[in-house]
Amino acid sequence: MTADVPPHHDPCCWGCSDNANGIRLALPQQEGLEEYEAYFHFDERHQGGPGLVHGGLVAAALDEACGLLATWYRFPTVTVRIFVRYRRPVPINTELLARAEIESSHGRRIRVQAALTDGDERLAEARAAFLHVPLEHFLATPEGRAAADAWRARLDHE
Repeated sequence: MTADVPPHHDPCCWGCSDNANGIRLALPQQEGLEEYEAYFHFDERHQGGPGLVHGGLVAAALDEACGLLATWYRFPTVTVRIFVRYRRPVPINTELLARAEIESSHGRRIRVQAALTDGDERLAEARAAFLHVPLEHFLATPEGRAAADAWRARLDHE
């Protein structure tokens, strides 16, 4: 099952889908890009302390930005590791910019760096490694098999 499936994330993804609890990062516009950026905001559902985003969700947003770039750079990928540095508290209800760029790519490994900013202020940054995996990696769950069936049906009708 290695048909020409374009890069995508699950329709329930917290980071890039229409998930009501997610942050809805925009998908990259084309494959092979080495840079990615998206504006978004956290809200009250994402608080740790009053008015501040939970640190785990800051890390998840950086992982998502890095992962979107890595996945559109070479589909599909999974996070191998991520290091996050928190520079300043991240406020809720503030337009933020997530920016990621490919640092290097060797074999199946892709290294990405990212930053979360509020205007010119850098709030958090990450360095991450991703591994290009076979599409079949995602078929281990019932949800993965259902997604594969949906893609097969879609491709059969094109």
